[in-house]
This record gives sequence, structure tokens and C-alpha cells, in this order.
Amino acid sequence: MQFDFDDEQKLLRDTVREVLSRSYDLEKRKTTLETDLGWSESVWKQFAELGLLGLSFAEDDGGMGAGPVETLAVMTEIGRRLAPEPLLDAVLIPGGLISEVGSTEQRQRVLTAVAEGQLLLAFANSEPGSRWPAQASTTKAAEDGGSWSISGVKNPVLHGDCAGTFVVSAALPDGGVGLFLVDADATGLVRKNYRTHDGLRGASVEFTDVAAEVLGDGGDATAAVVAADVRAQAALAAEALGAMEEALRLTTDYLKQRKQFGVPLAKFQALTFRAADMYIQLELARSMVLYATMSLADGSVDPVIASRAKLQIGRSARLIGQEAIQLHGGIGVTAEYPVGHYTSRLTAIEHTLGSTDDHLRVITEALTDHEMLGV
Repeated sequence: MQFDFDDEQKLLRDTVREVLSRSYDLEKRKTTLETDLGWSESVWKQFAELGLLGLSFAEDDGGMGAGPVETLAVMTEIGRRLAPEPLLDAVLIPGGLISEVGSTEQRQRVLTAVAEGQLLLAFANSEPGSRWPAQASTTKAAEDGGSWSISGVKNPVLHGDCAGTFVVSAALPDGGVGLFLVDADATGLVRKNYRTHDGLRGASVEFTDVAAEVLGDGGDATAAVVAADVRAQAALAAEALGAMEEALRLTTDYLKQRKQFGVPLAKFQALTFRAADMYIQLELARSMVLYATMSLADGSVDPVIASRAKLQIGRSARLIGQEAIQLHGGIGVTAEYPVGHYTSRLTAIEHTLGSTDDHLRVITEALTDHEMLGV
């Protein structure tokens, strides 16, 4: 199947690429990562002006009503430039949950502010010691006279350091998992911020009888959390695709320019074979990213499809990252050269929302759903 963007999607992709190319090179990114925030408010403002912060929200909620293909286009460019802006963690994942579960009043109040760049969200779901897929168990929700409160610890909360409002999952008194809105300044909420190994930000958030607003009509929201995870996997895979494309480009350019014994490295057959292996892994990853994205576009929110995509992304990212560093020689591991930064981000993506081994387990368990064919 031949896939390509339509004219509007190409324009969106090219616009994001232009904005990020102007905003980031390696030195600008390193400088930005060293700030307290870890990303650029100026770039975030441009995202808001372009409508990227409301890309996936309905038009009635202040968004553009775009679909998974548009998200693919944007996230690929974010990966290509290693842009540190928290579009996925502060907008797409928590905003998608509010879009799906929230009341009309909540959607219009919260999502409009997010789309305008006035509010940052974070999804507090993972708990210390839990493996993916995360499900709230130690974080509890309690009701008293129609008012709700939450107690427990969430960690890691990606980009929870800068969130103004948390979407929090918590175990309900009668069973199931509920979703709640919690103000970051609420009494009883304590967060400890930290930096991840790829230079981005996270937080451990502790809730002690923190006042919470139930999202939507309440009740068990497990299905919504699973669907949000599937959409996030596709977006993460798209970001990884952009990073792998750039890592391969940097490597092939280096092989063409760097000389040994008076000839370019690209003339050495063993090295070109390794670059060819990188290209093959990139195309395998691309096919799975398109598979996951088009499945979402067709209305299929399937965790197994998401795991298939993430499994291939993890395998491709590891080989491409390792080979990019090896083929650059000693310079590949230095902070002054970009391939190490791309490999660091790809490693973080591979361990976000389930590692390669976790997704292999999901796929293996799904095999029991198939009937055996007799001879």
C-alpha cells in the first residue's frame, strides 16, 4: 500500500518542520534543556497560534478536530528535531481523556484553555513499583457527601513538573478506576520534580486527601484509560520514527564525509552493509507506525495493534541508535554531537508506556485468542 499525506497534511507537516528547524539546533536544544522549564515558552506560543495545542480536540472545544494522521505528521517532526515541548504529555494524552470522558462544561472550560496555551495538563496514572500497563490500585478515591478526595502516589508523571491541572486515575470505592481533575495548587498535593536521562522532565506526585473533581459522569473509566494508552503508543511511535529518520540521515552523511586512508567511509562495504541494516529497520518501523495510525483512523482502538507497533519501534530504535553511535566512532558518544542525544531519546521512548519485553508479552498472550488449525 502506498501511503502519502494529502495537501493539507503536507502543509501541516511542513509548517511544523519550519517552526522547529528555526527554533532548534543541537546547541539551542541543549541551552533550552538547561532552563528550569526544560522547553521553550516561545515555541509553545507558536504551537498555540498554529492550532497544534488543540489539534485533536473537537471544534466545539476550541480545537481543530484533526485525526490520528495529523498527529502522526506533527509528532514525526517533533522527533526529527528532538523538540522538548510536552505536546504528548501535556496535551494529547490528558486532553484526549477529557475529550472522551469529560462533561460538556469540563471540555469547554479545560480544553479551550489548553488549546490557547493558557493551561498545561499531565496524566497521573503510573504508580511506584507497578509495571505497564499501569492501573490505579494504591491511589484511592473517597467520596463524602458528593465531594471526592484522592490519596496516593503517582510516579512517574511525565512533565508533571509544569502541569497546572492533573488528570488522575484512582481506584473507586466500589471497584474500577475513576478519573479526576485535580488542581496542581490543591491542599495536600506535593510534587517532587526531576530530570529524566534524555533531558526532559518528570515528577513524583503525592496526594493526601486532595480535593478532586470527578471527570464526566464518574464510574469505571478503565476502557478510556486503555484507549488513551493506545493513542499515546501511536504518537510515541511517530516521534520515534522522526528521530530514527534523522539518526540515519546524520549517519549516512558522516560516512560520506569522513575519510580514512584517504577515502570516504562510505566506500567501505562492511560499513555500508550496516547502514543498509539501519535503513531496513527504519522501513519496518515506518510500516508499523502507519499500521497503528491507520487503524486508529479507521476507528479501531486495539491494544494488540499498538503493542505490535511498539515492539517493532523498540527493536528498530535500539539497532539504529547503537549503529548510529558505532558508525560515528568516538564522536558518537560525545555530548557535542547529536546522534547520542537521538539514541538517548529513542531509549526513553522504548521504555515509556511499556518496554519491548512488555509488549511482546501482550502479543504472546493475545495468541491464545486464535483457534488452532487442524490438518
